[in-house]
Amino acid sequence: MKHHSTLPCPGPLRRRDVLGVGLSALGLGLGLTDLLGLRNRHSIQAAETKTRGAKNCVLIWLDGGPSHLETYDLKPDAPKEVRGPLEAIATSVPGIHISECLPQTALRMQDVAIVRSMTSPLGEHNFGTHYLLTGYRPTPVVEYPSFSSAAAFVRGESGDLPSHIAVPNYSIGGARFSGNGFLPANVAPFSLGGDPSKAGFKVQDLDAWQGLESTRLARRRDFVRRLNTFSDELNSSAIPTAAESDEFAQAWRLISSTAAREAFQLEDESNETRNRYGRKTVGQSCLLARRLIERGVPFVTVNHRGWDTHNDLLTRLKDGYTGARTPVGLIPSLDLAMSGLIDDLKERGLFDETLIVVMGEFGRTPKLNTQGGRDHWPRVFSIALAGGGIQGGQTIGTSDSRGESPLDHPVTPGDLTRTLYTLLGVDPDATLKTADGRPIRLAPEGSSVIKELLS
Repeated sequence: MKHHSTLPCPGPLRRRDVLGVGLSALGLGLGLTDLLGLRNRHSIQAAETKTRGAKNCVLIWLDGGPSHLETYDLKPDAPKEVRGPLEAIATSVPGIHISECLPQTALRMQDVAIVRSMTSPLGEHNFGTHYLLTGYRPTPVVEYPSFSSAAAFVRGESGDLPSHIAVPNYSIGGARFSGNGFLPANVAPFSLGGDPSKAGFKVQDLDAWQGLESTRLARRRDFVRRLNTFSDELNSSAIPTAAESDEFAQAWRLISSTAAREAFQLEDESNETRNRYGRKTVGQSCLLARRLIERGVPFVTVNHRGWDTHNDLLTRLKDGYTGARTPVGLIPSLDLAMSGLIDDLKERGLFDETLIVVMGEFGRTPKLNTQGGRDHWPRVFSIALAGGGIQGGQTIGTSDSRGESPLDHPVTPGDLTRTLYTLLGVDPDATLKTADGRPIRLAPEGSSVIKELLS
């Protein structure tokens, strides 16, 4: 459990001021240091965790709002303008049907649970994203943290690699959601900044500046420590006695660790493994997520963009491009990525301890528009979960015959985040404090656990 305090130093030299000079002198690269250490901390009170459940979580974020009517909640008996162009297929679980573009997921349905009655009033990308990932409706007063960053903070994970990594980046929901909210920078999602499906993929800011070899880097680290000691002596009553900040220590470990560098070397994977996940960005991102989980990163967000399908829905969701002989659109690519991740985690004994969550900020309208697409629709939509101790092989809640509203068992984002915290072994009633001392529960008051998911 970590406790952080503000540094009320109106006159004397402050440790964080001196540390800023030291970090600038280090020359690690602005992107890395901005993320890991150049933001002021806030005063936060972390509560104790319960017995830990799932150790890890891979969030596959379908940025833009995926159509439930083309993925997990098809309506084959509805009018044509409602049911859309895709057919429903049977799965390995009798009575459950999903999209024809998800054949590999269908074969693994016994491991997957679908919630078909998610509901929200927020149909704008940034607001919807904030609500789904935090459980709280957005407000100008405070930015809440995502469940991944909050769980990482409360559980207190630390290692050579950041506790929350985003692949390829965390530019989600209109790119205005930080992820860590009012929590400190060391639990913010670390965006890799590169596409793992591209040749020559590498992580931005991971290399030291040209000419900054390990000996010089070590000298600069020692210089920062000396500055910290000098700062502590000047104002020891108001400054923590730690030799160096958590953020600097994490930056040092990341840039100097051979194991951390090896985590990103996808070329070490066989062609068979890489093909299993699919060669699209989402597939290689999920493969990289597995490598990161193996190396101790507890939370990975895979950002799968392009789901804002206001037009040309069939091409974008199924075919990928006009005249495609083999579908390579958004849904087939997701199908390979998710099925590859499930199989790979099982083979490595990581499936039961790794929670997979597939969702976006809302669904799409129950009627096709004049451009062959669907518009924003938060009133009802679907999400999928697998691994991490959930009960697979089921659907939870239903939408009405047109996929327009929940028919039963409506599930709110607050209910979802309470459930995710529970699955991750984190007390959803734990209380954090913002910089101004305002207490905030991890899950909103009045929210309920989705009991059907708990095995």
